[in-house]
Amino acid sequence: MIRAEAIALEEFRRAHVPLYNEQKLKLGVFGANCSYGVNISHAPTTYKVTWEHTSEIVRRADAMGFELALPVARWRGFGGTTDFNGESFETYTWAAGLAQATRNIMVAATSHVPTVHPIVAAKQAATIDHISNGRFALNLVMGWFTPEMEMFQGTQRAHDDRYRYGAEWLTVVKRLWTDEAPFDFETADFHIKQAQAHPKPIQKPYPVLINAGHSPAARDFSAREVDFSFVGFDSVEAVRAVAARVREIARTDYRRDIGVCTSALVVCRETEAEARQVYRSVIEHGDWVAAENLMKVLGIESQSFNERIDKYRERVVAGWGTNPIIGTPEQVTSQLAEVSAAGVDGIVFGFLDYNEELKYFDSAVMPLLRQAGLRK
Repeated sequence: MIRAEAIALEEFRRAHVPLYNEQKLKLGVFGANCSYGVNISHAPTTYKVTWEHTSEIVRRADAMGFELALPVARWRGFGGTTDFNGESFETYTWAAGLAQATRNIMVAATSHVPTVHPIVAAKQAATIDHISNGRFALNLVMGWFTPEMEMFQGTQRAHDDRYRYGAEWLTVVKRLWTDEAPFDFETADFHIKQAQAHPKPIQKPYPVLINAGHSPAARDFSAREVDFSFVGFDSVEAVRAVAARVREIARTDYRRDIGVCTSALVVCRETEAEARQVYRSVIEHGDWVAAENLMKVLGIESQSFNERIDKYRERVVAGWGTNPIIGTPEQVTSQLAEVSAAGVDGIVFGFLDYNEELKYFDSAVMPLLRQAGLRK
């Protein structure tokens, strides 16, 4: 019976949920709701945080057949001359607007679990799932930026305790999405009486769940609780190892399958020299004060990331610490093929100038991805 239910769920998702479609490499846009996107830099760009501009980015990605629009949840910036990510659209309401403005792409909210009660989150998520007709995804983050979390609750939980709290929070949300009868939920952190929520989400058993993190606690949470784990893209070799490890934990410890995705800054131009010049411009215009503030917080306060920071100082400025994908359309296609071959199901892109670069990506790269068998 359990096997039959699993097969039925797999078939439903393949037919109705974009992140489970038959595209070999799923694609998305990342960070297009925050000032400066994924680049801590004053490099020239038309990108700006307005509803008109950011919704145009996602509508363009939707028209291109992308599967996911994944925002960054941010409550304050990182200082410096950019105050990197200091302006941002709140992600549940942004996703609700995009749900109405798009047709096929999945729209995600990125939710800091300590900042919103699980009953409120469950209700908001179900509502957006209805607005989008089953295209909502919930990206769960535990809150690594201590000054942000102190805005809400005064103190920051210890690293592993954040994931314990997150698991309890998600248990409440999942039950609200699936249980027909009211229920009580009592722990040290939650004292919930007769919880209930209707209507249920369109997606069954509930919307797609996402988590990103690199610590043992984060990987265990992903393997146990969510549908897709977003892993760091330090190199193709590293992402291959991490993807295999996350899947191994899920299958061995929890008897479940999990998808693996990653992110990257893409700089694609007609020539490699031009692409590298643009990438160098991002670094040369970098706001190093904001970058240092970010690296300090990550290095000192986030066990999920601290081992990567010193090695990737420039990458923090240009692409949030990911391994950039730079080159001609042919080179970009080749690099994406390597990422796919490493066991990655999908990748979300940051750009210096999202709207303008998506146009070029559509005309120059998408046909090559189809030729390479990565897209249909």
